[in-house]
Amino acid sequence: MRIIPLASESLGVRSLATFVEASGVKILIDPGVALGPKRYGLPPAEIELRMLQQMRKKLQGYARKADVVTISHYHYDHHTPFFEGLYESSSEAFAREIYTGKLLFIKHPRENINFSQRKRAWAFLKNAEPIAKEIEFADGRAFDLGGVTLEFSPAVPHGGEGSKLGFVIMVLIDDGSKRIIHASDIQLLNRKAVEWIVEKNPDLLITGGPPTYLGPRAAGSWETGVKNLNEIIRETNAEVILDHHIVRDKRYPEFFDELERRPKTFAGYLKVEDKPLEAYRRELHRIERGEEAEVPFRLG
Repeated sequence: MRIIPLASESLGVRSLATFVEASGVKILIDPGVALGPKRYGLPPAEIELRMLQQMRKKLQGYARKADVVTISHYHYDHHTPFFEGLYESSSEAFAREIYTGKLLFIKHPRENINFSQRKRAWAFLKNAEPIAKEIEFADGRAFDLGGVTLEFSPAVPHGGEGSKLGFVIMVLIDDGSKRIIHASDIQLLNRKAVEWIVEKNPDLLITGGPPTYLGPRAAGSWETGVKNLNEIIRETNAEVILDHHIVRDKRYPEFFDELERRPKTFAGYLKVEDKPLEAYRRELHRIERGEEAEVPFRLG
């Protein structure tokens, strides 16, 4: 099994896009990249806009190779919508290239979904149905693709119980020799997601951490995230790739230090330097104005 992390906060954008090749089946998971439109009251810095374009091209290249596309939910950093947008991986032509001729396994567009995502799902399906090879609503279902099984979790909260952000689905990919789970936006904050991961006992878990960058709005999420991920590590002995929301917080290395096994970011897995651009947006704007500011990564 070949696993290629494509885009994430440690690579300079909002995403958890991943490419997996298993038993000859090429799978693109959560094909979206975006930027936070406002952080510290600031729009994206120029280097973030350049990185968005780089990640769009990277995503486009792997989409051409994919047979299968999976979508965990309808936030724009997890799927490419069919409209032009400045800070998302969008435009109709780009979206058509990602989804045309593909077998799509997607979050149910009407069940266990909030109002905002229901609207986005409707717009997505309206455009995707004429061009996709086939579309399956994947919540709680398993599919045999000939030598590889895709098993999807039931819908679980996007974050903690009662989250206003809706629901997501996780996917287990099993080729008989390795089991990986891609767990977008569970944020390690709800029991249903943790219990499903432990039950499925993956060799590798790819997931996003809690949104501790939100400050008081995320009170208690640091402690809960550490507790739940340590439980997963103890119960499954899985290797962990941890990225996304947690890497929007400059303190994310301290979060990693509290875990019983240190995870890798997408950048770390690829053996390149972490570039958490959004977390350092204030400093990046100062540098672009010619002022003095320090960031813990190279800007080249």
